[in-house]
Amino acid sequence: MPEHNRARQCAVDAFKAIVGDRWVIDEPAALVPYECDALFHLCERPMAVVLPADEDEVCQVLRYCAQHRIAVTPRGAGTSLSGGATPVSGSVVLGLNRLRAVTVLAAAGQALAGPGVRNVAVSEHAQPHGLFFAPDPSSQSACTIGGNVAENAGGVHCVKYGLTVNNLLGVRMVDGAGQVLDLGSAALDTPGFDFLSLLTGSEGLLGLITEARLRLLPVPSKIRVLLGFFSTPRDTCNAVTAIIGAGIVPAGLEIMDNASLIAADSYSPGLKLRTDAGGALLCELDGQAAEIAAWTEQIQVIFRQHGLLELRQADEQHERLELWAARKNILPALLRTARDVYVADCVVPRRLLGEVLDRINQMAAEAAIEVVQSFHAGDGNLHSVLRYDSRNQGEEARAMALADRIMALALEAGGSISGEHGIGTEKLHGMCWQFGAHELEVFAQIRTLFDPHSILNPGKAIPTLHRCAELGGMHIHVGQMAHPDLPRF
Repeated sequence: MPEHNRARQCAVDAFKAIVGDRWVIDEPAALVPYECDALFHLCERPMAVVLPADEDEVCQVLRYCAQHRIAVTPRGAGTSLSGGATPVSGSVVLGLNRLRAVTVLAAAGQALAGPGVRNVAVSEHAQPHGLFFAPDPSSQSACTIGGNVAENAGGVHCVKYGLTVNNLLGVRMVDGAGQVLDLGSAALDTPGFDFLSLLTGSEGLLGLITEARLRLLPVPSKIRVLLGFFSTPRDTCNAVTAIIGAGIVPAGLEIMDNASLIAADSYSPGLKLRTDAGGALLCELDGQAAEIAAWTEQIQVIFRQHGLLELRQADEQHERLELWAARKNILPALLRTARDVYVADCVVPRRLLGEVLDRINQMAAEAAIEVVQSFHAGDGNLHSVLRYDSRNQGEEARAMALADRIMALALEAGGSISGEHGIGTEKLHGMCWQFGAHELEVFAQIRTLFDPHSILNPGKAIPTLHRCAELGGMHIHVGQMAHPDLPRF
């Protein structure tokens, strides 16, 4: 038996001794689902998949991998759009789905959740106590708390309630040496460095979460959704700026351009969307009835000042869900009608949204690539969806060049190369645009403190300096997106 096969078998045997034969996957056919995440054009078959049951087993597996220098790819639900859970050759995928205990501490307004707990399940457990967990990424029915912490997930309500880091009080984690760290606490503040914020959004490079202490909030007494249709995208964006400038902080602010309205209307014609509108703004308000009524009056004035064509209002839950469907159905609609799709996720200052959209449309016309816009306007998180046909010579190259131009434009505007989708493998080259060599070296040094042998999720998030020209991207080739009806952004 070749030496590498012998080492592989020894590792598999060791993992089985730790977690049990049933929880180690090493048959080639059974490994296929773990070759990629939602960035599925990049695939690599791992050596094995290990599914520990508790923190102790996580520690044992990581200690073995550290001792034998085996790369570890953490995985939750695999919904990452940036390649964050894509294995590297010879690595072990460490899936944390079995760690899914939930304890609601209602009196404290907190919950303890394992990394394998689905995001939406936290609010389902908290709802009988009149509480909910605020971060709500569009994939919340599938994505898990461990992945939410790793990616610092946000969602449509982050404009008011913040990202995962703003709703996370503490974690238990296992570092790259297999040691347990307990970060944060149930108290309002703790002494020492804020390692909890450092960990959140680190994409599995610093450690694996085994338990998260989450902040729960009271369910609002009233919720109202407004859907306004406007003449132009610039008018739609300017309405967002005016709402925030008036001191109103909606729970959600989502923009859809004309192309996305047409796509959503074709997918769900019963919504009867205004496909003649240049853009639409979905605004959710929550709080007390009196303040919502006052905000609604202010927003109606603002909308009329910015070219309002039509305003719809929903107070009952089923009516609100109908209006939200206009936003949620856009990606499934695009997947139904486009040959290939690329989603460019970046952030720009909210006040520059209209200007940036105009420039993206101009660049798209120059590249002869269709771009559809549907995004989280409240925090300036753009999702430019590029539609193209890779069968046409040169079209994919033009689309990828356009995606890079959009990312560069975000930086030029004072924004960031990524919003909620993370860096993963997709935007390693963009990290070299946003950060200098010294900053990247500091990132690498911090990583070494938590992972001295660099076994945790190698090749993600932090590029080595000699790889700063590396390219990547979130492609969706026709027929290849698993669960195409699952909302993604």
